[in-house]
Amino acid sequence: MPEAISNTSPLLYLHRIGALDLLQGLFALVWTPGAVLAELQEGRLRGYDVPDPARLEWLQRVEPQHTPSEWLTLDLGAGELVVMALALERPGHIVLLDDALARRTAQAAGLDVWGTLRVLVEAKSAGLIGRIEPFVDNLAQAGLWLSEEIRRRVLALAGE
Repeated sequence: MPEAISNTSPLLYLHRIGALDLLQGLFALVWTPGAVLAELQEGRLRGYDVPDPARLEWLQRVEPQHTPSEWLTLDLGAGELVVMALALERPGHIVLLDDALARRTAQAAGLDVWGTLRVLVEAKSAGLIGRIEPFVDNLAQAGLWLSEEIRRRVLALAGE
């Protein structure tokens, strides 16, 4: 099984739709840096529905050695920056990101990027779930913006 490095949003959205455990089924391990854990903790302190990293024994904290200075000028969050920096240091890991600019930056750096929707498609392909449509619809209700075109394309990719 592949290994992954996750930003905040895939953890958050998968948690909100009751599908966070899919990451365990798809990946041998999931790493995340402290900046992502801090974002989740801040959300919990503010009363938002976010996963508690302390209860996710399969989620391991790993920090990058450095962050490319050219990325610091981009309009990216702290979590996105350190997730991509960690992925550069650990080739072969799948990077879990949803933000469009972060995804483009990571892809330009040669990283293998999956978003939350790709996690659902891969989970169906692996036989972990039967249908993704209910999860996709729940994602929209959980706050992930989806155009109708993207929704149709993802469902078509999943054979639905």
